[in-house]
Amino acid sequence: MNDGGPIVEMEKISKWFGSTKALDEVSLTIPSGRIVGLLGANGAGKSTLLRTIIGLYLPDEGRVTTFGTVARDLGPRELARIGYVHQEGELLNWMTVGQLIRYVSAYYPNWNQDLERRYMIDFEINTGARVGSLSPGERQKVAILIAIGFEPELLILDEPASALDPIARARFLDLLLELIQTENRTIVISSHILSDVEKVIDHVVIMDHGRIICDRNFDDLREQYHRIRLTALHGPLPAQLPFAGVLDCRRNETEALLTVRDQTPQCIEDQARAIDCEAEIQPLPLEDIYRLVVNGK
Repeated sequence: MNDGGPIVEMEKISKWFGSTKALDEVSLTIPSGRIVGLLGANGAGKSTLLRTIIGLYLPDEGRVTTFGTVARDLGPRELARIGYVHQEGELLNWMTVGQLIRYVSAYYPNWNQDLERRYMIDFEINTGARVGSLSPGERQKVAILIAIGFEPELLILDEPASALDPIARARFLDLLLELIQTENRTIVISSHILSDVEKVIDHVVIMDHGRIICDRNFDDLREQYHRIRLTALHGPLPAQLPFAGVLDCRRNETEALLTVRDQTPQCIEDQARAIDCEAEIQPLPLEDIYRLVVNGK
């Protein structure tokens, strides 16, 4: 998959809601062909950022362009290239599911009926059900189909799997991996289920109090942190362990569990051998990395 030019460019975006500053001089570039994980606590500014990308919110300061067009000026041509799923799955309640899908698909000459059929089977969509009678999870399934059926170049997902059961979430992640195989398609996904997100993303953006505090390639970020399970081979562990960049250490006489930053596996193994120990090196899960980044470690 080849990266193209930027899909989204934000330059010092700020957004106020009354006395609350939801976005605080945010600058961000999203290239094409990426799956970006947008992470942060409730109130960090994630949903505001996503809505600013597509012009639902207009910034009070700064400039945002999407597909090269200032977000406030996005028209039918640009919006037809964007799929958007909101966590609440707002839909037309009075229609049946089948009627809603046909109504939406009529606006898109490129609607993928093969994708629709496979999705309906995989996610067990009942086309005869009234939209207003659907459970939150069923509504989200329908909202996702409506967002992906026309194969948008930019797919924005705001907590898309929060109401899905574990099996449906796994199928949804497989679907994302399938969708990104199309050259230069871009997906931005905001989710609290970090164990799911880390399976599909290749870039991480972390927000805190309206600011971006991390904007990095996911592989590079994972290589920055390691967990070490240290075992003494002969006798007790030394009182002072030689590792640099230790963020956390839990130990007894013969074993230790450390979290370290900015240490290569080779350096860790060399230091372990120097104190007659065996080191088992593990990558940190995204949830732990997120916690360390937010805490400034």
